[in-house]
Amino acid sequence: MQAMRLLARGAPLTLSEVSLPATAPGELLIRVEACGVCRTDLHLVDNELPDIHCPVTPGHEVVGVVSARGSEVTRFAVGDRVGVPWLAWTCGVCRYCRAGLENLCPQARFTGYTRDGGYAQELLADARYCLPLPPAVPAAGLAPLLCAGLIGYRAYRKAGDAANLGLYGFGAAAHLLTQIALHEGRRVFAFTREGDRQGQAFARELGAVWTGASTERPPQELDAAILFAPVGALVPLALTAVRPGGRVVCAGIHMSDVPAFPYHLLWGERSVASVANLTRADGEAFIPLATRLRLTATVEPFALADANSALQRLRSGEVQGAAVLEIPGN
Repeated sequence: MQAMRLLARGAPLTLSEVSLPATAPGELLIRVEACGVCRTDLHLVDNELPDIHCPVTPGHEVVGVVSARGSEVTRFAVGDRVGVPWLAWTCGVCRYCRAGLENLCPQARFTGYTRDGGYAQELLADARYCLPLPPAVPAAGLAPLLCAGLIGYRAYRKAGDAANLGLYGFGAAAHLLTQIALHEGRRVFAFTREGDRQGQAFARELGAVWTGASTERPPQELDAAILFAPVGALVPLALTAVRPGGRVVCAGIHMSDVPAFPYHLLWGERSVASVANLTRADGEAFIPLATRLRLTATVEPFALADANSALQRLRSGEVQGAAVLEIPGN
């Protein structure tokens, strides 16, 4: 089968012929229909993540159909549509796994990073970490739910009951969370790169009550802010925008250094938190919610062989919504 592989750190992806091993007893063999292109993939390709082992196939927003299953799998049947998210395996016995915090498991493995992911025609995945997906929805529209949606939703819940919610970086995650926030009666304030009029117009179309550059102060105090842009300098800016008692949530796996800032920005019981990975419970809560609310992902499709082009468009901020690799009928 074909896959776009990272053969060396910092190198572009290469279209490669790959042979998969036999399906293990607890695994699914999945024919990939679509795979989202996430900013984490960009951090991987740009050598910004620790302990990158090459070669590896990126991609952790995987939508596919079960082609075969291992002898111990009972949860899914051949022909079922499944999603393969970022969290690929956890030990199940450490203090974090036992406390329901498997996202913090020190031995965790991750799809498209520490095991091969979905920039491929097929992949193998541990059935216990796969998610059931609706069969009648286009695969490309489901793919962004599996990271932008899932980890974004974890950040959204950590932001608490924020009536005025700021979203810094209006991309794949923010455009999905805006739909949830509006459904719950919240007001969304969208922050984009300086001069990104297209992104600001997109946010307003989705219902944001205000849009502006990340350096601007919104017209009202925010109850919470979520940072999807991997820019550490946004932390003090967001702190100036949230009210006393408000929270700033950093939602990315990688961020540039946070600059020093005066204590008065944090004072007033403001707080800064991060979100790391996801749990299976997040998926069990979010996917049914997304289905019930009929969340609509705006996607820009690419062929598998064009993964480098998709990553470059994401890198330059040209993607409106989410980029998705479509792999039909392989």
